[in-house]
Amino acid sequence: MVVANAPYVPTAAIGTMPPEARIHEPRVALDGGDDGLDVHRRLAVSATEWLAPGGHLLVEASSGQATDATKILVAAGLAPVIRRSEEFDATVVIGTRP
Repeated sequence: MVVANAPYVPTAAIGTMPPEARIHEPRVALDGGDDGLDVHRRLAVSATEWLAPGGHLLVEASSGQATDATKILVAAGLAPVIRRSEEFDATVVIGTRP
């Protein structure tokens, strides 16, 4: 299993984040590139090398990015599923290696 809390904020949206995040967090911890999913792409491609068959890659994303994140996992050969926690206002995209 690989679990990642990768940066997923689109570059252009960093300025709209609350000050406690955008001022005190290193930019590299926030900036996910143009659509926020650049690191997700790198993780998905590499995950097939790290995971045994049946292994899982779990990556946090925004609810609005979840569909695009599943497409990234499919392109990397992983079977995706989206899990959402209303309680924690969190979305996780899970890719399973066949």
